[in-house]
Amino acid sequence: MPEPVVVACGRSPIGRAFKGSLVDWRPDDLAAFVVERVLDRIPALDRDAIDDLICGCGLPGGEQGFNLGRIVSILSRLNVPGTTVTRYCASSLQSTRMAAHAIRAGEGDVFLSVGVESTTRYQYGTSDIPSCRNPRLEPGSTDRYPDIYIQMGDTAEIVAERERVSREEMDRFGLRSQERAVAAQDAGFFEREIVPVPLQDGRVMSADDGPRRNTSLEKLAALEPAFREGGSVTAGNSCPLNDGAAAVVVMSDTRARALGIQPLARIVSTGLSALEPERMGLGPIEASQQALTRAGMTIGDIDLVEINEAFAAQVIPSARGLGIDPSDDRLNPHGGSIALGHPFGMTGARILCTLLNGLQTTGGQVGLETMCVGGGMGMAMILERLA
Repeated sequence: MPEPVVVACGRSPIGRAFKGSLVDWRPDDLAAFVVERVLDRIPALDRDAIDDLICGCGLPGGEQGFNLGRIVSILSRLNVPGTTVTRYCASSLQSTRMAAHAIRAGEGDVFLSVGVESTTRYQYGTSDIPSCRNPRLEPGSTDRYPDIYIQMGDTAEIVAERERVSREEMDRFGLRSQERAVAAQDAGFFEREIVPVPLQDGRVMSADDGPRRNTSLEKLAALEPAFREGGSVTAGNSCPLNDGAAAVVVMSDTRARALGIQPLARIVSTGLSALEPERMGLGPIEASQQALTRAGMTIGDIDLVEINEAFAAQVIPSARGLGIDPSDDRLNPHGGSIALGHPFGMTGARILCTLLNGLQTTGGQVGLETMCVGGGMGMAMILERLA
């Protein structure tokens, strides 16, 4: 059976939504630009040999509509089919998983897994229109379904209360994310994964907009609750809204060997969980446990762990549920989405880039990527570094 390996990956810098550096970039154009630059890194690959382009996008409507995956394929001047998948925050982790499954099934050797989201461009439409919600699923319905449409900030407040995560713990974790991201920027860490993006004013964007150099615990403590009066979840311990794109080339190990391409990593296993939508922030626990079981590993075998920082309120108990101290240096050692940003469809592929970069930098061998997903899900993937 062929094994799926990652042979190239890269990402745009992450822009702040509405006021950041990428507001003028259409998401389809941005994704296509990143795809072209990532493919340039593996000149031995004939682009006509790509079997499919699978594009993850959180809300694939408006400028992100019209089967975005095929649009990106056309804009990249590839003679390649294209499809679009959404699993909200895990969309481009799902697209990478689909590529791995196809390779293991023997139904292709080369796939592009692309992730993109432009929250700024939601002004031109999205896939999730509130008036289209099913009234049977709305709160107060006599059918008594779970609250599938619950706002993500409300889930964070629920998890914080149930798991007894204090406001101070969340703020300290938010500060940790900022400090580590700034330190990583200063060390040039992200330069190895970022594809610089030209801007309309002639500048070139080569660093994420998000990391805040001058924040402090005192400043974070002064912020008002963002989602609930008297709550503990704030803008300082949550991810912001963002724009960005990333691409991952997934190939069979047999094709990589035939082309003389050194794989960066092997996709070892994945996991997927479902839980009450109100507790979606804890989804990484079961998903990661599934991936570990399938890999024949325990959390002690993992050198680096990247838990997507949707909210400190959910990262802290998710880490503890996996047997990791939230202050452990293995966890998000270069900051996370609280500091860097979280363009929903991009994040799965972005974290893969950062995880492999981190393993290469530290000499680690095995990494775990995991995240919570809106609607009450979790997803995880284990990677083994090969270069």
